[in-house]
Amino acid sequence: IPHSYLLCCLLGLLYQEYRDKSTRQEIETRRLQDSQTDPEESSPSEETPPETEPASTPESKAAPQFNLLRNSNSRFNLWQDLPEIQSSGILSILQPDEIKLQEAMFELVTSEASYCKSLNLLVSHFMENERLKKILHQSEAHILFSNVLDVKAVSERFLLDLERRVEENIVISDVCDIVYQHTVDHFSVYITYVSNQTYQERTYKQLLQDKPAFREVITQLELDPMCRGLSFSSFLILPFQRITRLKLLVQNILKKVEEKSERETTALEAHKELETVVKACNEGVRKMSRTEQMISIQKKLEFKIKSVPIISHSRWLLKQGELQQMNGPKTSRTLRTKKLFREIYLFLFNDLLVICRGSTGSHMCRAKSPSRVSKYMKRWMISLAPNRRTKFVSFTSRLSDCPQIQCVHPYVAQQPDELSLELADVLNILDKTDDGWIFGERLHDQERGWFPSSIGEEILNPKIRAQNLKECFRVHKSDDSQRRKLGSRNRQ
Repeated sequence: IPHSYLLCCLLGLLYQEYRDKSTRQEIETRRLQDSQTDPEESSPSEETPPETEPASTPESKAAPQFNLLRNSNSRFNLWQDLPEIQSSGILSILQPDEIKLQEAMFELVTSEASYCKSLNLLVSHFMENERLKKILHQSEAHILFSNVLDVKAVSERFLLDLERRVEENIVISDVCDIVYQHTVDHFSVYITYVSNQTYQERTYKQLLQDKPAFREVITQLELDPMCRGLSFSSFLILPFQRITRLKLLVQNILKKVEEKSERETTALEAHKELETVVKACNEGVRKMSRTEQMISIQKKLEFKIKSVPIISHSRWLLKQGELQQMNGPKTSRTLRTKKLFREIYLFLFNDLLVICRGSTGSHMCRAKSPSRVSKYMKRWMISLAPNRRTKFVSFTSRLSDCPQIQCVHPYVAQQPDELSLELADVLNILDKTDDGWIFGERLHDQERGWFPSSIGEEILNPKIRAQNLKECFRVHKSDDSQRRKLGSRNRQ
């Protein structure tokens, strides 16, 4: 497959468009699976991007489930729709599972090409715009764009190696070995970029507010047809979205390779290295955000004990909010006697609980009535005792079933104990409150937190839930093995 031909077919697709279509179709695919009685009759679930789910026979290729490259300039849909594949007759020889694996590997390559296109647009259309350069101070531009040029160079080098592999043979041998090598050698640039996210967002908001000329130029640039109606901020967040998605794409490949094969080994190694980078990115963002948060809290509190400073490198906020404290003799305490309650505000840190009088601001979470407090306390209890037993079975307990939910609306955490979710995320339900909150554990990274039940749809089919867990066990088995070895060494 000529290198220029592949790129030509991708010119019309931006990464944000690919990602949105992919996750939306992923949700629809999982809905269909959940409505079926036998998960074996449908394509694999959990984090399986729909465009990697081809029909299993050449006769059904005329109606693929999802057109990854759907745009006016696109001339093919999936790996099996490539003219070279169609004319070779290879589809009649390959097993259905191998075709699905080829699609999964091909998607990783084509999505990287879309990502490269969007990065190029961020640099050429926004960063290098002469009007924008004159408006921004050098330090502002540095915070806003960080090391995006390094990220772009790494992506271009990565894509070049991936395309060379595709050109070697119409049946792709492997891509995870390339992913592994580039993750180890080059992907540290993502940690630098993503760790800057807190300052990047703050600077961007400040510029919009303080510099009308900046706001005007950005608006004009966003209206350019090249941006396809996408915002400047959607381009800035590209590297963080890509490194996370790349890990999921490798997971998808891992679910389709033969067990105990060489390709499984390379997929597990690639996934492990990507997991390390993603965790480092998340930790970088978390540290920056915690620092900003602690400074903000310090300014609000009148805390005079010098021996217990609020700001500390080893301290971070777990939860904050307003509660009702009972007053008066125990015999006269009734839920209906409102005068026996007074408002207090709590800051729960990892090593400190601060109880304040009165409210610290209308933007904070409130619990106005005693009945609301009883529901709200469940979240406080889990924050105060994070290792307490939850209502439902945990994924990490390795038992066969647990209530599950898939995210159909994105959610941005508003409190430290909440979990930000993206479309198509699948979570185990660990606990619930009566007022519509769920305490869940995301399957692909085991991150836990609260989120509104309204943003998700529960997965009702027990076979689909069991299949989701089985796939995750396989993805994380190398990590579990590594932890056991480390634990054994420590005991020795």
